[in-house]
Amino acid sequence: MKRHRVVALVNEPQSPFELASAAEVFGGVRPDVPRHYDFRVCAEHPGPVATTVGYPMLVDAGLAALRRADTVVIPGWQPHDAPVSAAIIAALRSAHRRGARIAAICTGAFVLARTGLLDGRRATTHWRHTAELAADFPELRVDRDVLFVDHGDVATSAGTGAGIDLCLHLVRSDHGAAYAAQIALNMVLPPHREGSQLQYATRPAPVRADESLAPVLEWASTRLHNRLTVGRLAEQAGLSERTLARRFAEQLGVSPGQWLLGQRLDAARVLLESSDLPVDAIVTRVGLASAVNLRRRFRSRFGTTPGGYRRAFGEGRRLS
Repeated sequence: MKRHRVVALVNEPQSPFELASAAEVFGGVRPDVPRHYDFRVCAEHPGPVATTVGYPMLVDAGLAALRRADTVVIPGWQPHDAPVSAAIIAALRSAHRRGARIAAICTGAFVLARTGLLDGRRATTHWRHTAELAADFPELRVDRDVLFVDHGDVATSAGTGAGIDLCLHLVRSDHGAAYAAQIALNMVLPPHREGSQLQYATRPAPVRADESLAPVLEWASTRLHNRLTVGRLAEQAGLSERTLARRFAEQLGVSPGQWLLGQRLDAARVLLESSDLPVDAIVTRVGLASAVNLRRRFRSRFGTTPGGYRRAFGEGRRLS
């Protein structure tokens, strides 16, 4: 079987992590996994290339390597607004015309945008730079919240770890989910995070409820499958609904209803990770009204679907 040729285009100072994300997925040698890719690195000016962590690396190939690439990876660009030579732009456009796929990791999206190949298309980059990408290239439709965007011939990813997600996604597209899962398993990674998943999720710092709320929180946490209302919580706590709401706001920073929803969604996550229960059964166990309600709430909170979450983190992801 002819191997797929992947060439990473680096530029100094090069971030080793973004480069290693592609190198490990496409170039790693694993005794129990067949090799379907050849991986090499090129630069506009071969020779020592400075890195962002203080040591140089030796690159022996120039832009001519892109002429034979099946996939070109741009593993970041430091700084993101650094100039890109006409020679690099021409080499990338030529590779694309020839049929090569071009994937930009993190700030590599700024280089790909300069080629014009993203005009009129969705794209993403590290969340710190999405506003600048949108301002610098108004022809793009910048999606600030996703891990990666793949159009088949061009693709972009968010920062650092999302580059691995994109590379595994490309492997899955080329050779199927089972092969990508073998690579991910060797890297001790979940085999699949949805491209539409949020780049990051902020969580409030955990707070400790005092003795006035702790009993009712414990009581409710063991009865999520029941119909729990603010009135029932207040009755169990021996408080008025108004007083209960005030204490929730003071101690937990949320309303009783928001707390209950969070507990139910967290319980659903545990069941998705640890069981093969169908979604309808999970809905019943965590006390949500319907599967549709769970999917809507789950996507709003976590940026992915229950099915997508289970594929990424469920126990069934492990290969036998």
